[in-house]
Amino acid sequence: MIRSVPYTGSEKDSLYVALDRHRDVVLWKLDGLGDEALRRPATPSGTNLLGLVKHLATVEYGWFCTPFGRESEPFWFDTETEDMTVGPDESTADILAFYARARVAADRAVHETGLDETGTAWDGRVVSMRWVLIHMIEETARHAGHVDIVRELIDGATGDHREISRE
Repeated sequence: MIRSVPYTGSEKDSLYVALDRHRDVVLWKLDGLGDEALRRPATPSGTNLLGLVKHLATVEYGWFCTPFGRESEPFWFDTETEDMTVGPDESTADILAFYARARVAADRAVHETGLDETGTAWDGRVVSMRWVLIHMIEETARHAGHVDIVRELIDGATGDHREISRE
């Protein structure tokens, strides 16, 4: 079960849980699908479920780790042209593990960096951890919506969240 955003939590906890809820939805929407369905292009541009997960892993590293001098793993693909595509040599397990590692690295950066601490983004902008959390909520929610639509096109499954825990 996913957690709900705390009604009286700290700003950082609220932002983090809001992000984590959408991350969990992305993975939930993959449940029960085989490799062929996860790779099936659903749009003329080729958007597919695994490609969206690969992209989200890339941006987790790119926004949470790199700007704040955190360790990131070397990418085996061109992040400008291949972060939303999945090659035949990239397994479902590899992409899901990549996303899991990216989330762990990003979580560490979030928990160890203050909201007002700043870093330098890939394009030279100075960004705060607060801004990055807000941006990644937007990014992940946007792509969670894409994942939801692609899943519905594959097998008709709909829904936006698993049952919410009221912890």
